[in-house]
Amino acid sequence: MTERLPDAALGQLLRELAPQVLGSVARRHGDFADAEDAVQEAMIAAAAQWPAQGVPDNPRGWLFQVAVRRLTDRLRSELARRRREEVAAQEVSDEGFIPPPDAEYDAERDDTVMVLFMCCHPALTPSSAIALTLRAVGGLTTAEIAAAFFVPEATMAQRISRAKQSIKGSGVPFAMPVGVERTERLSAVLHVLYLMFNEGYTSSAGVTLHRPDLSNEAIRLTRALHALLPAAAEVTGLLALMLLTDARRAARTGANGELIPLDEQDRTAWDRKLIDEGIALVSSALSMGMVGPYQLQAAVAALHDEAPSTAETDWPQVLALYGLLERMSDNPMVALSRAIAAAMVHGPATGLEMVNRLDGDARVAGHYRLDAVRGHLWEMSGDHQRAARHYRAAAARTTSLPERDYLLTKAARIDAERGAKP
Repeated sequence: MTERLPDAALGQLLRELAPQVLGSVARRHGDFADAEDAVQEAMIAAAAQWPAQGVPDNPRGWLFQVAVRRLTDRLRSELARRRREEVAAQEVSDEGFIPPPDAEYDAERDDTVMVLFMCCHPALTPSSAIALTLRAVGGLTTAEIAAAFFVPEATMAQRISRAKQSIKGSGVPFAMPVGVERTERLSAVLHVLYLMFNEGYTSSAGVTLHRPDLSNEAIRLTRALHALLPAAAEVTGLLALMLLTDARRAARTGANGELIPLDEQDRTAWDRKLIDEGIALVSSALSMGMVGPYQLQAAVAALHDEAPSTAETDWPQVLALYGLLERMSDNPMVALSRAIAAAMVHGPATGLEMVNRLDGDARVAGHYRLDAVRGHLWEMSGDHQRAARHYRAAAARTTSLPERDYLLTKAARIDAERGAKP
């Protein structure tokens, strides 16, 4: 055994080892669902034993052996229920666990990305893929994932179980997809990582604005994917987008966790190291040829990060990039961001006209961000009464407490300045 690690370092080690061990166990056993269950049991055992006993000299080998033992025990139990003790005696030694031959366990092999591709199977819904990815690749427990998405643990357990059964039923072999299949699957992988990061960076519900465990895990997995596919422009673009966005995290909240908007943030608190890395990555991605949506979003983030202030941001360039992105993605949230950029270039009336067009889009109609943006644009135009009304309407619709409090504070400040009652 080695020295004992602090809880944070131990948790990080287990998260990094989880997909590597799962890859080895799944390849040996041939069943992703059973292998994932066994690895989770091994992770729980490690979390209980290693803080007191210390981390083993070969932690991945320890987890692999424990996981295979769990599979062995499960097989022995299943065979007993079927009254096939003679088969169990042949397949499982009663003298204890025998480590697999070296050929079946590659101590240097890292299957993180392969497991990531398996968890992001196109047959799964985004929410199921995220949950399975956090458990199988991120090493989080079902309880931790349930807490992150504000659902009961039993509900999350069912979601993960259905996801694993969908993968099992698909008949897809445990292997890295190649050719066209990998290209198609890569889109799902990037989408899941993007959603995971966004949920961590701006939680859709709850009392805190950030869930760093989710956004950090998304960055870690995207780095692993980028290491495997360094020439994939959209992988590079997504990693750049995450870093350029995450660089502002420390400045997005005040002392009491309150939301601080971009134009009010202390830009000296932004992480310049992440910004420099992100700019280098997006510059590299844009030079690779085909330009995709993640690269364009990263380019927008770079313009914001490079600007000394909101007023000095290159808004015409931001507007042009959102125009390209809107034509490429047909995403109403992109159209909303483009409306804000248009207001900064051409004035709030232009932005409001563009926002009004989104009222007929069922994908976004009634979303709190429509009212939030309208409030901002009416405030820019000088119509403070309408601005306050839309801020309050947005606050009533959001499920994020920091965002709700920010919007209500904006409305109250406007009312106070106007000398009117809320």
